Amino acid sequence: MKFLHSDWIVTCDDEFTVISNGAIVFDTKIIDVGSFEDMKKKYTNANIEYLGVNSVLMPGLINTHVHLEFSANKTTLKYGNFVKWLFSVMANREDLIEKATKELIDDELKKMIANGTTTIGAISSYGFDMESCINSSLNVVYFTEVLGSKADMIDTLFLDFKEKLKSAVAQKSEKFIPAIAIHSPYSTHPFLIREVLKIAKEKNMTVSAHFQESVAENDWLNHSSGEFETFFKDMLDQHISLTTPSEFLDQFKGIENLSFTHCVEANEKELKQIKNLGASITHCPNSNRLLNNTILNLSYTKDIPLALGTDGLSSNHTLNMFEEMRNSFFMHTNLDANHLAQKLIAATTAGGAKALGLNKGILAKNLDADIISFNLPDSCESSEDLSTAVILHTTKTTHTYIKGIDELNK
Repeated sequence: MKFLHSDWIVTCDDEFTVISNGAIVFDTKIIDVGSFEDMKKKYTNANIEYLGVNSVLMPGLINTHVHLEFSANKTTLKYGNFVKWLFSVMANREDLIEKATKELIDDELKKMIANGTTTIGAISSYGFDMESCINSSLNVVYFTEVLGSKADMIDTLFLDFKEKLKSAVAQKSEKFIPAIAIHSPYSTHPFLIREVLKIAKEKNMTVSAHFQESVAENDWLNHSSGEFETFFKDMLDQHISLTTPSEFLDQFKGIENLSFTHCVEANEKELKQIKNLGASITHCPNSNRLLNNTILNLSYTKDIPLALGTDGLSSNHTLNMFEEMRNSFFMHTNLDANHLAQKLIAATTAGGAKALGLNKGILAKNLDADIISFNLPDSCESSEDLSTAVILHTTKTTHTYIKGIDELNK
């Protein structure tokens, strides 16, 4: 049993409770959390560890959406336009995947732990990152992804998907949880989506999908025109979109743990559908900026649970969730700073857990002891300003506990 005492505890519960001079008691699960004086009286025989001046305890960060298979990218891909970026991914895919060795992916996962991440939603197109995810100390929700829109390839694509999913399910454990990802409405045939979602419902699997990431996607889905038109006509001999945004969303009815990534071009009707599905939206602000896509309007999505992700190093320069929060903080200039900071921290903890269907993300009794600590550079005068201070001044942690084990100080 561990007893940690810190100057501040950010619980990330529904009320966003912040405890000044707090303490937490845990083993693999959280046993108790509250004021230091109360905890000291209740656990008289505990060995108390004070985390130091200006110390903060909070739930481990959850990166809800990350592509590890493109971790080798640094300067290869084109930025500034979604379609040009996508074509550069296609042109350089094999080279980047070959460079993304197990050692490279292992190193990125270790960096994430050092940066306070305790859980990831890993989107896997090929399965090359599976071994690293299985062996990592991180909690991993592992999304086997399906994509492909050519009708004559559907049977082959579906068989390939089922084999990859079978491999993931065979490795299922407390820390490695198989899940399903639909690439996007423009790239995945409705038949494939239907059949894959049948499996998700039968096995009660968490599901994620990219949705309305770019103007090009929106134009193609709604009007069969725009920047995607030439690609679909010349490369795939598709002259009209195979689905509309609304038809795509309707297919997800009955999925319990569901999230849609990006959603920056989603209109009012589509956002209402997402809300009615009980789904979350995963915000990837760095990726949206690099690909010159719209910034998600958090005022429009305020009634929908929010999670945060880095996307992959194909469209980001870092997988550090503190950096992602910080950049998002400076993007959303229309919202009150302190309120936005709280919203982003909640999205990166409790919001991520909800999107992934996990029992974590809040410092509360009986939840998983995924806990991080760090020290601010100076004292914070009030709890109201604490979240902003955390986002502005934190990049790494001093302790990263995953199910009660400090992965930085073993």
